[in-house]
Amino acid sequence: MTMKTMTRRASLFLTSALFLAGCTVGPRYQPDRMKLPAAFTEDEHPATPDEIARTNAELKEWWHRFNDPELDKLVDRAIAGNYDLQIAGQRILAERALRDVQASAWYPQVDANTTNGDSRYSLNIDNWPLRPGNPANRPGASYLSYGVSASWQVDVFGRIRRSVEAQEHAVEQTIEERRAVLMTMLSSLVSDYMVLRDTQLRLDISNRNIRVAQDAYDLTQRLYLEGVGNTLQIAQAKAELDAQLAAREPLRTHIAQITHALDVLMGQVPGTTEAELKIARPLPKVPDFPATLPSIVLANRPDIRRAERAYAEATARIGVAVAQMYPNFSIPLNFNPNASAMYQLFEAGALSWQFFMLASVPLMHGGKLTGQIRAAQAAAEASRLGYRQTVLQAFREVEDAMAAWHDDVEHTELLHRAAEDSTLASERARKLYGAGLVGFLEVLTTERTALAAENAEAVAQLERLQDAIDLYTAMGAGWQGVGVTAASLPVSLETQNVLARALKQ
Repeated sequence: MTMKTMTRRASLFLTSALFLAGCTVGPRYQPDRMKLPAAFTEDEHPATPDEIARTNAELKEWWHRFNDPELDKLVDRAIAGNYDLQIAGQRILAERALRDVQASAWYPQVDANTTNGDSRYSLNIDNWPLRPGNPANRPGASYLSYGVSASWQVDVFGRIRRSVEAQEHAVEQTIEERRAVLMTMLSSLVSDYMVLRDTQLRLDISNRNIRVAQDAYDLTQRLYLEGVGNTLQIAQAKAELDAQLAAREPLRTHIAQITHALDVLMGQVPGTTEAELKIARPLPKVPDFPATLPSIVLANRPDIRRAERAYAEATARIGVAVAQMYPNFSIPLNFNPNASAMYQLFEAGALSWQFFMLASVPLMHGGKLTGQIRAAQAAAEASRLGYRQTVLQAFREVEDAMAAWHDDVEHTELLHRAAEDSTLASERARKLYGAGLVGFLEVLTTERTALAAENAEAVAQLERLQDAIDLYTAMGAGWQGVGVTAASLPVSLETQNVLARALKQ
């Protein structure tokens, strides 16, 4: 076959392949449309455009709404140093590399080779003279060869295209998973910080309780020495003092453990920030409720976005399975000149090459191919249902967080009033004691009651802060303001697939 004939056949083959390349088999991905309410049931009114814009701005870096510079610094350090976040980033790179592996099938696979050596044929085999190129007087020969072998698989029915499409969706899932890791890390760090400040506040209350118990113990001892009290009162006062001392130790331990947890979240050795964080700061105020919460905010949640991309990937996998039912076209090429002397390798007589256009058609595989299609279809349907379940679960989490935010307001207000009333009672008891109208034990009792009310209020304030953190997390807030990674691939499917580029698909 002449080079002209070979070129004509190759052109005809490629033209046919390009014509058929538009026949990418398998279903096209269509996003699942769920009928959802426009707003949450716990939201008070329909959202206006200005309120939606304000809510989006508030959710972008929601930890700033607590107005705590120390917290802001910890968040910045955690975003820069958290190891879970870095691990998630490496998973993105790994999936992108696998995407490049899939895309490599679009290109010719070319290998170069060379051979240099000697060979000798046996003279003790019958009919050996019949072997061409091996006369009896030359049983051995030197062999030199170089060449190129290549193969190009023409993606006529879109098997490679669907594989790359599926892998691109897998990359997008890892991006969303990294965003989810970021959200979880932010939620854990802010929550731990609030617990730290609350525990420090409760430690201060505990120290004041110990002082009150110590005063009560000292008073009962003095009264006993004056002949007014008895040993039972001394024992009771001592038991109260010991109980208050014992209650303080778990708080100290908890503070140390929380600082260690914060260090790990920031990618630091536990104990690094202990000196920095041991200085007690006021408990941050609960921010105002978001201006509005339309249901569209759930589009921020990485778990929903990941589930949607998983459905897209599973749909593309159907196309990969369907393409196995269609003919497969490939073009192998081998060019291997060979000779016994170096100067002969580049002569026309040394040329040796093969060029084919191959097509293989699946005929009988015992139901394997159709079974693969059914499995891919079932996996895609499972992904679609999983996406719906993720959306419903997200709605539930937001509704629960909103209900807790609203319902805990009254609870905290009542405890705040109780703390104020108890403090007022303690002040009045001291004034009455100064006037000689009540005993010192009454003063100590009212002080102990006031401190217990303060402690209950501190616990309720922490619950309110946690309600805010839970709501921001449930709405998928936080990753938008952080440059985690680009959501798009640097090389698109259209720019890399020569057939897709030629057909403008």
